[in-house]
Amino acid sequence: MQIKVKPMGQYQTNCYILSVDNKDYIIDPGVDATEWVVKNCKNPVAILNTHGHFDHVWSNKELSEKLNIPIYCPIDDAFMLEKDPFNYGTPKSKATTLVKHNQKIKIDGVEFTFWHFPGHTPGCSAIEYKDVWFSGDFLFDGSIGRWDFPYSSSKDMLKSLQNVKTFKQNKQVLPGHGGATTLKKELRHIDYWINVVANS
Repeated sequence: MQIKVKPMGQYQTNCYILSVDNKDYIIDPGVDATEWVVKNCKNPVAILNTHGHFDHVWSNKELSEKLNIPIYCPIDDAFMLEKDPFNYGTPKSKATTLVKHNQKIKIDGVEFTFWHFPGHTPGCSAIEYKDVWFSGDFLFDGSIGRWDFPYSSSKDMLKSLQNVKTFKQNKQVLPGHGGATTLKKELRHIDYWINVVANS
């Protein structure tokens, strides 16, 4: 397993390339990600979106067409790919596969789990491969995703924070912005964030 990362665009959104058995999986290709992705992929297999915000999906369409690969997106966020609800001029794309809540899915023989942690968006998910979570905008190093955007929900975020406390196995956490962390480290602060969200 090899993981490459490059922050993309104004919001420095992490685009990841996960390489397993000479197969490349592109996670959250944001603004102007195409050139870097193409340069660093030998055998691209699929695009995986943690959620539907524009800075995570901007290059979906271009890469999907250029590399002839499918797009996997959480089912509740598919509308964001198709309709550009924030009017940022995001190139519209369409998910090839809509991933259900907490679904395990095999893509060319490699298994992923899309753990559903809504709140930041309705479909916000952490994509698990073995001992790694690509956490999108749910968990960051020392923080969590915002819950005050359109289509965000403090109620859902509270449920997700309670849910993540039930995960006992430590994972490497690779977030949508900023540096890597671990689930064990972030769980130490979850009660604090539950209190913040509950009182917001």
